[in-house]
Formats: sequence, structure tokens, C-alpha cells
Amino acid sequence: MKTRVTELFGIQYPILLSGMSFVSEPKLVAAVSNAGGLGILATGTLNQDQTRESVREIKKLTDKPFAANATLLFPGAYENARILLEEQVPVINFALGKGDWIVEEASKYGGKVIATVVNQRHAKRAQEYGCHAVIATGHEAAAHGGTVTSLCLIPRLASQLEIPVIAAGGFGDGRGLAAALALGAEGVSMGTRLANTVESPLHEKTKKLTLEKDVTDTLYTDRFDGLPARVMDTPGARKAMKRRVGLWSAFLNSFAIAKEMEIPYYKLFLQTLSAGLKTTIQLAYLAKGFQGFRLSMVEGDCDKGVYPAGQVSGLVEDTPTVAELFERIIADAKASQERMGAMFD
Repeated sequence: MKTRVTELFGIQYPILLSGMSFVSEPKLVAAVSNAGGLGILATGTLNQDQTRESVREIKKLTDKPFAANATLLFPGAYENARILLEEQVPVINFALGKGDWIVEEASKYGGKVIATVVNQRHAKRAQEYGCHAVIATGHEAAAHGGTVTSLCLIPRLASQLEIPVIAAGGFGDGRGLAAALALGAEGVSMGTRLANTVESPLHEKTKKLTLEKDVTDTLYTDRFDGLPARVMDTPGARKAMKRRVGLWSAFLNSFAIAKEMEIPYYKLFLQTLSAGLKTTIQLAYLAKGFQGFRLSMVEGDCDKGVYPAGQVSGLVEDTPTVAELFERIIADAKASQERMGAMFD
């Protein structure tokens, strides 16, 4: 296939792996890149040493282009982004913050930068300061999608931007890829679908549970980590919805986050306070939410944990290798194109 996205990143297929914490780790990132897509390493829960080690591990596993993300709202994200720049990661994806400095620094070694956005204003800002593409996240997506569905968000941004739009939220098969291209996107980003592959580190219990779910089996609320988020409808999620996260308990969980990321707590505290009261409270909620995410994704406990999953989970019916999945997606996308062509003829 050939789109502006495949040309821009030097990949075979316009399919990206979403940067999912606890899932988008080196083995899965490399598998996606080796299969012809663009793997994206998630650094949100990694400290600086782990980020550098992960990047270097990916380079050992593949000689293909790959990417890494930095969620700029998270503690330690700026430091991790600096590591990505030092390691000259081919593509950097940022979200929840201003990444103009990343564009400036990446351009020095020929790196490309993608901004993840949920609305037109943020997409235009990303284009203005030099991003090479945007990932547009629709309401159907796992975790922090926007309030506008992909069906409306993608064509709106495609008509307003000069840089390529990559569609995210609701895409998991060849029909979805064909639909995204028809809407004006130049590629798709898949999270929930690629989390259910052989190479994915997602716990096997959670993989099996995904196969049992339908497109209606998700919940969308801000009661998990303080931001509107879509998660799988599970006992753990239902329990979490009934008890709004208390600021004090969330604050206590931030100690665990600091320890895991090897950030001195006083430094984490000062960093968050300097961002303002609103952001400080938000980060406290996020700290609480990540504990639930870890339980479901790493330990396979969806009775207590919360699994961020998109509505596309209802389209997931097996757990193939990444290469097998990509072959199927491309074949189905071509079949969809032929079917539509016959209709117009």
C-alpha cells in the first residue's frame, strides 16, 4: 500500500500500534514494525533508564522504523522525551501537552513527530509548530478518546489540515482500514486489536475476556483516573464507577508511582505543584487509575482492576500473531475496496 503515512515513515502498511502503557513494550513494538507497520513504545510508566533500555532493545529486535510516545502530562514525561531524542528514535508521538520543542529537536537528526489530538484546535496547533502528522482519537477509542466519534472527527480534520491524519478509535480490521481511508485518513492506529495478539504482553486472562465481549461492553466515565476514559465493562470497572476516587487515596497512590518511576517524591511533588492546582489534582487521580490498569493488564485481575478497551473489542474474535493479523487486514481492506468499486460500477 502507498499513502502519505507509509511514505513519511518508510513503512509497508499504514497501520500504527497505539502506545498503550503496560502493553506497547519492545517485543510487540518490534513485531508491528517487522510486520510492516509502525510500532510505538509506551513510556508513560517507564523511568529514564527503562526508556533508554527499551529503545535499545527494540533496535536489537528490528531494523525497521519504529516510534515511542511521551504523554506530557505524566510525571517524568519530559525527561523520557529527552531520552528519545538522545537515542534518535525515528518517530516520536506526544500527547496531552505542547510538543513544539520535540519537533525542533527531532528535526536536527531527521526524526518525525506525531501529535495525538481529539479536536480541531489541537490538531491545527500541532500543524503550526511543525508536526508531520496527527493521530485523531475518536470517541470509540480505549482510554482517553474525545467526545466526537471517528466518523465525524476524521473527515473534519482531513479537510482542515495539510498534514496526514491517522485515524484512531474503532479500527481493528480491514473494513475499518478501508473506511478510514475513505474518510480522508492516511492510516490507522490500533490499540485494543493489537493488544490481543500473540506478541502482546497483555495478561492471557484479559485477552480471553476480550474475546467474550461485544461492542456494547465498554463504559465511558471520568471516575477511573479523572479524565473521561473508555474501559471494558467488568466487575472491577463497575465497582470503580460506584466509588469516585477520593483525592486523599489518589494522593497516597502517587507515592507508588514515584517509586516505580524512580523519581524522588519531593521532585515529583514539586513538578506537579508547579503545573498548578488543577493539574496536580488531575495527576493524583491518574496515579489512582494506573493502579487499576496494572491489575487488569499485568495481573489479569478484571474483578478488581480496570482495563482500558475500545468498542472495537467486540470485533476481536481471536489472538493471532501480528504478521497474521496484518495479512488479514490488508486482504480484507482490498476486498472492501473491490466491493465498493463494484457498487459504483
